[in-house]
Formats: sequence, structure tokens, C-alpha cells
Amino acid sequence: MARDRHALLSRIRQWEQRRREGKPTDRLAGELAQAVARSAARAAERRAGLPQPEFDPALPVNQRLDELRAAIERHQVVIVCGETGSGKTTQLPKLCLALGRGVRGLIGHTQPRRLAARSVASRIAQELKSTLGEVVGFKVRFTERSSDKSYIKLMTDGILLAETQTDRYLTAYDTLIIDEAHERSLNIDFLLGFLKQLLPRRPDLKVIITSATIDADRFSQHFDGAPVMEVSGRTFPVEVRYRPLDERDEDQHELDMEAAIVEAVEELARHGPGDILVFLPGEREIRDTAEQLRKARLSAYEILPLFARLSNEDQQKIFRPSGGRRIVLATNVAETSLTVPGIKYVIDTGLARINRYSPRAKVEQLLVEKISQAAARQRAGRCGRVAAGVCIRLYSEQDFNARPAFTDPEIVRSNLAAVILRMAALRLGKVDEFPFLEAPSSRLVADGYQLLHELGAVSERGEITELGQSLSRIPVDPKVGRMLLAGEQFGCLREMLILASALSIQDPRERPFDAREAATRAHARFSDEKSDFLSFLALWDFFDEALQNKSSNRQLIQLCHTHFLSHLRMREWRELHAQLSQIADELKLRRNELPATYEPLHKALLTGLLGNVGMKSLEGDDYLGARGIHFHIFPASGLKKARPKWLVSAELTETSKLYARCVASIQPEWLEALAPHLVKYHYFEPHWEKARGEVVASERVTLYGLNIVPRRMVSYGRVAPQEAREIFLREALANGQLSTQAPFYRHNQALIRDIEQLEHKARRQDVLVDEQTLFDFYAERVPAEVCTAAGFDAWRQDAERSNPKLLYLTRDYLMQHAASHITEDQFPPKLSTPDGELTLRYRFEPGHALDGVTVDVPLPLLNRLNPAQLEWLVPGMLREKLALLIKSLPKALRRACVPVPDSVTRFLERQPDGQAALLPQLALFVQRLVGAPVSVADFNPDTLPAHAHMNIRVLDDGKQE
Repeated sequence: MARDRHALLSRIRQWEQRRREGKPTDRLAGELAQAVARSAARAAERRAGLPQPEFDPALPVNQRLDELRAAIERHQVVIVCGETGSGKTTQLPKLCLALGRGVRGLIGHTQPRRLAARSVASRIAQELKSTLGEVVGFKVRFTERSSDKSYIKLMTDGILLAETQTDRYLTAYDTLIIDEAHERSLNIDFLLGFLKQLLPRRPDLKVIITSATIDADRFSQHFDGAPVMEVSGRTFPVEVRYRPLDERDEDQHELDMEAAIVEAVEELARHGPGDILVFLPGEREIRDTAEQLRKARLSAYEILPLFARLSNEDQQKIFRPSGGRRIVLATNVAETSLTVPGIKYVIDTGLARINRYSPRAKVEQLLVEKISQAAARQRAGRCGRVAAGVCIRLYSEQDFNARPAFTDPEIVRSNLAAVILRMAALRLGKVDEFPFLEAPSSRLVADGYQLLHELGAVSERGEITELGQSLSRIPVDPKVGRMLLAGEQFGCLREMLILASALSIQDPRERPFDAREAATRAHARFSDEKSDFLSFLALWDFFDEALQNKSSNRQLIQLCHTHFLSHLRMREWRELHAQLSQIADELKLRRNELPATYEPLHKALLTGLLGNVGMKSLEGDDYLGARGIHFHIFPASGLKKARPKWLVSAELTETSKLYARCVASIQPEWLEALAPHLVKYHYFEPHWEKARGEVVASERVTLYGLNIVPRRMVSYGRVAPQEAREIFLREALANGQLSTQAPFYRHNQALIRDIEQLEHKARRQDVLVDEQTLFDFYAERVPAEVCTAAGFDAWRQDAERSNPKLLYLTRDYLMQHAASHITEDQFPPKLSTPDGELTLRYRFEPGHALDGVTVDVPLPLLNRLNPAQLEWLVPGMLREKLALLIKSLPKALRRACVPVPDSVTRFLERQPDGQAALLPQLALFVQRLVGAPVSVADFNPDTLPAHAHMNIRVLDDGKQE
């Protein structure tokens, strides 16, 4: 039926399009007429088979049946508001049948949870005197029971959302009932926004929205003033009693709560007969409380747990009447989704596990929180259906009054990546323009886009990519879907299908509170010392072998219990695996024939978990994660003791601490290739590397602040070519660090060395032009793209063909001023001695051992050297020495030598003996000027700088010092 309706609407759109374009429509008109005829015949057949429902007048909703009928007929959207137990969930779809709905399309009826979808479908089928799967069908994540004869289809809101991928206009339905809309789950809020856009395009579609709280006005405003119909659900009064727990430390609180529940049960037992419904935060608290109740020996009561992941058989126990009294221990699944029959008393702990996403830390926080006032009223409303009820709240009235009026909608506390991806795939426009009932914060929207960009599902501009289109077709978390797509790329799709389905369900390994050690020993056979993900593969193989060798289902269930495994979750795992395998086939993903090795498998996992990597802290057992967070390995992990240096986790969840669950050891080098769009490169210490002939720098690679490559040498020219060119010109050419035998370079370096020698001899550094002048010389001639030795050499050879002297420096260019006084006579290269000429070397470097002039003396000539001759240095340095010696005289003697330079000149004009000691001759000269005795002792040679003394470098036979 759905296919026929979809085909008919598609033909109508094609016909209208061709008519607008002025194209022939005869053939399409004929096909359209045939499709209309088939549709009419099918509708007539279904109308003839419409069930005739009966309505129980005792139910509150049926007391306003005529008003509801009229509102549904007159309006496209109707809001039905009433407390749970009013019958609206079971009676509204029957009322739609009575109105003739379900003929042109199904009556779609959504529930927030699978358990509710199954149980409501069974109840409606029972009231319509039909077998489940015929008139009334249902579809949940792993199960579908319906037929072509179905008129009503129960499903989770997630299933309806998934159908929008293939049926954008929801043509399979002529009526939609969105039940329990007050829960404001992410799926419900998205559905309400989607329907607001869809309704103008589907005027034939009727929508009924039910809410169990007084906040229904918000839904009415969202749908442009849709009418609100109030129905009463309570038939008997409910007495609320407050029994707050004693204020103690947090560790004691949980034990106090269990004891308080036992006391409350005993109090209600004295009050009179009737079943008791106890609301607890989660599955673990239910098990622990059940144990305490059994220890209390409440033999008159049957204790029944109720939570979403309970087996269907155990869930159905609460709907079957029993002869005795019952205590139902439930999570908030019984708050609004299900009406547990026969409840007379409620015990409300006032707590629930609320999932909150932190966009700052990028982690899920599953913490026990206080419920809102609206949720508390819902819980209290669960009693008083069969008689006057009593609700005991294990908190104070002041505490109740201080709580928020309503529970925060999931859309303001969840990661929005999946919603954004679905919207992009359906081309529904920007998130901030989508008609959400309550718009999410811009921070959450930005975080969702950031995650999708991390996965490669959207571009930097937020546009969906080809990979994102494929990802939107996989009905799991986008991170898990990304790993699945990477499975083909890395040759591990077979293993990835197993892991992706495992990560999308609750861990099938059970760790009962009272048998933790036994569970740990049983699970040890599946553990892997490097990867918890491989534990899932070992577990899969174990169960697969058990399935092949089983003799009965009972034997298989017992085997699971022996190994502390949930048979229900193992079966759920395989069902999801089959579903994902089918999708992989539709996407034409190729499975690997050979088993995948460790590296490609974990690289595929990393594509979806790039934000969940961590590096071991230098101190302590914690890990430094992305964006500066710190976390610990979950205690049950097989890597808790190994503590690898780098790891990746399937999820980061904050309970008492921030824990990484399901972790594996990885190599940080893998991350760079997997996240080229996310890693950041940092460069430091750029410098010229003569051996490599290029400018290099140290490169550091980071991912979300983690150093995945601390340091490596890279060519700086490809990173910052302009800066690299400047360094090349300055260091390689201007500073002479280029390794080449090019004629221009030898000429220029020899010329520079000659001028540098002039500076050493003159003991001044202002003869040779500065580095900037040399840099400018080469910068004017060398092209902008040249920054390496190889590139420079190729350009030079080509350029010199037309201008051979292009890069040749001249002496005039290199010298800032003339140095005519620096002659060979003043600064001879050799020192003449009776034994021959000795080499002289000049150096201008104050503080250096060889600062000044140095004579190289072979060791055999050392004793034959005339020390007096060395006192005279060289002519170019003698004048300075003489002036300094005269200035060292006492003031009375020194006054006679003023001006000193003139006195030095007169002394040298007398042509003193350069082979005799200097000081005696200078003393005699000064004595003549003063006219009084002057001795050598009057001079103070110690005041002379080091360069005023001849340096002696003694060489051995090998001319080594």
C-alpha cells in the first residue's frame, strides 16, 4: 500500500512538472489514471475491511469522544492533553479508525521506547479482537510485525525518523499520532519541527499530538494555534506523603535510599492491599533494591523489575494479573510510556539518570539527577487508577518546590550531530532556521557541526559531503557509522560490522554487584591486553561457535549465564549486525576475505573517534585528552594495568570520574594521515642547513592540543617560501654558507675575505659593508621563488648565459670607505728573522687568545727567536703601542710628551733599532724630552691591552699547534 501511494504521488508530481514546462503529458496522464484507479480500488478494499472499534465509556478520554471526533475532522493538528491512564494512547488510534482514517495510508503511532511500542500494539490489537501483526502492527529497532492488512502501526519515534530518509513526505501514512510528546526527546522535537514543514505539503495528513503535562500550550503555539483537548486521567484521589532521607554523606545516601524504600513498603503494607510501583534511577539500583527487599522477607509480595533492556518475557509479567501483591521496581520507563495495571501505591525516590552532553569537554555525562516537578506529578499519577492511592516521596516538600517545573528537553542537552546530518541529507535548511519547538543553543549547534566536520561528513562551510550522504543512511551514531565506512578503506569491513553493532548496543557482558570477581574471571577469556575492541571480536566468535553447536535455546541461555553474558543483548547484537550488513550491501561496501590485522582495524576505528584519543600523563594514572581534558581508563578495561602511552576510547562518560570505556592502544603517528583536516602544524627554529642545501625548520603536529609528532625536520620552503627565501639569501649567500664551486661565489668570497683581513689589520669593522647590503644585492637579482641551493643553481646557470657577471661583487661595492693606509709595509705578511721569514696573522677579536698579531714559529726556532724584535709588533700597530706606553708614564713625565702622537712621530723619525729592546730606547727618548732621568721602570706595560703584545703560535713538524 505504501509503495502504491508513494508511486501515485510521484506520478502526480511528474505530471505537474511536465505541464508547467509545457511538455507532453499524454503518456503520464494515462499512467496517472491507471495509478489513481489502482489506488481507489485499494482504498475501497481497505475501507470495506475497516474494523469497527468499541469504546469503553469508563475511560476518561472516551467521555469526550464526540468533541475529539469533531476536532480531528475540522483541524489538521490536534493536541490532546491529559494525565497518563486516561486511555488516550489506546483509544485515539481506535477513534481514527472510526473516522475512516488508515484507508489511504497507515495510522502511524509513535512511542518514545520500544517496550511501550510493543505493549501498546498488543493492547490495541487485543481491544480490536485481532492478532498482533494483522490490523495492528509494530516496528521497533530489531523487530517488525505487520502486514498489508495493517491499519495501525506502532513504532518508536526513531523508526519514523529513519523512514523520512526514504519517504521524505511520509506518504505511507494518512494519520500520525505522536504520543508522549511531553518527554521532549531529541527525536520528538525533530519530528515536530519536520511535521511543521511537511503539513502544508500534505494537507491530507492528520496529526495528533498527546501530552501528559500542562505544557501543552507550547505545542499548540508551535502548530499555529492548534486546538488543545483536555482529558482527565485520575479517577481517585492520591495522597502525597513526604519521607525525606536523613542528611548524610553521599556514600551513605544510596544505602539510606534502599533502607527507606523497605520502610516505605512496610508502611504501605500496613495501609492496605494493593500493588506498589517504585521509581529508581537505573538498572543497577533496581537490582540492589530488589536484593534488599528480598532480605527484608516481604514474602507477601512478588518483586518485579521493569527497565527498557529487560527481556520481553520479563517485561510482560507486569501486565499479567497475579493472585498476590506486587512490587514493581521501574526506571522512568513507567513514568509516562507505560501504564502498569493495578498500581495503588507509588514510592518515588525523586531521582533519574539524565543524559547530558558537554560541548566544552565533548563527553556524555550520565549522572543521577533530581527529577522535575512535572515528572514527580507524573509518577504520583501512576496510582489512584483503581482506588484512592498513596505516593511516598523520599524527599521533602521544600525540595519538591525548589525543583524546576519541567525536565530540560533533550535537544538542549544532547549532541546534535545526528540531527544536523539528517537535516542536511533531507535538505531541510539551516539548523538555526528549522522550526524546533525549542531552539537549541548556538553552542550545541556549533559543536554538532564541529563533530560532523571531524568525521568528514560536512565541509568547513557546513555543507554535506558525499561521505556525509552515505553516513546519513546508516541508522547508528555518526561516529560509529564513520568507522563502518572506513572499514572498506582499511580492509576490515567484516570486523567493523561486528564492532559497529557492538558499540551501538549496551555491553552484553554483565557484572552483577554481588558477583564482580566471578564475572571478571569469566570475561577474562575474551580480554586482549592491547585492545578492548578485540575483546568484542573474541566474544562474537565465542557466541557464533556456541550458536552453531547448540542443542537447544535453553542450553545457549545457560551458557550465556555461566559466562555472565546477557542472552538478550547478544541476540540484539546479532540482529543489529544483520541490519548493518544489509545497509553495507546497499552501499556496495566490499568485505575483506582475510582477517584484518591490528593496525588497519584500529585506524578504521580512529576515523570515528578522533576526539577520544589520549596520551598518558607524565605523573599519575590519568590521560590527557583532546582540548585539555583529563580522564581515566574504566576499571573493567583489559588495559587498566597495562596503561599504554597512547590510546583511543569508544566513549568518554562522566559518572564519579571521567572514564574512557572500551579502549585500545594506538600509535600517535597514525593520526596525522587520518585527520589531515584537523591536525595543526607548528613550525619553529627555521635555519639554513648547509649539508641539505635548503632552509629547514622543526615541525610539531598537534591534534586537539595533543602533540602527535613532537618534532621533525622539514623543508621550510614549502611551508613559508617568502621567509625561507629571506633566510636563504641572508645565510647561504650574504653570510657565505652556500656549498658551491660557482665562479661568482669563489670570487665574491675571496673578495670578502680580503676586505675582512683589512678590517683585522685596521682593527675596525666598518670597512666591509654590512650584512643587509649584501642581502639587498642578492635580493635584487635572485627571483622570489628561489629558496634552495638546487633551485638557485638551476636559475643561476640559466641567468649567467645572458649576463655572466650578474652576481659578481666589486671591491668598491663591498668597501664602505677607503683603506689606503693599510699597506703591506704597515702590515707585512711575514716577519723577517735571521732564520728566515715567519708568517704573521692578524685578528680583530678582543678577548680572543689570538687577538692582535700572531707569529707562527716552528718549534726548532723557538729558542733562536729574538724577543726584543717581537716587542716592535708591525709598523701599522707600533704607533698605538708607543702612545699607550707613553700614557702609562707618571703625570710629571707624561706632561713633557704632550701631544703624544707628535712625540711618537719624533721617536719613529729617529729610526730606532728594531732588533733591540723597545722600552730602553723609548726611555732614552723621553729622558731627552724631560731633561731628567727616565728609566724603563717608569713605564707600566701591564696597562697595555692584549693586542699590544705579539702572540706566538708554536708549530710542530706537522705545522700543528
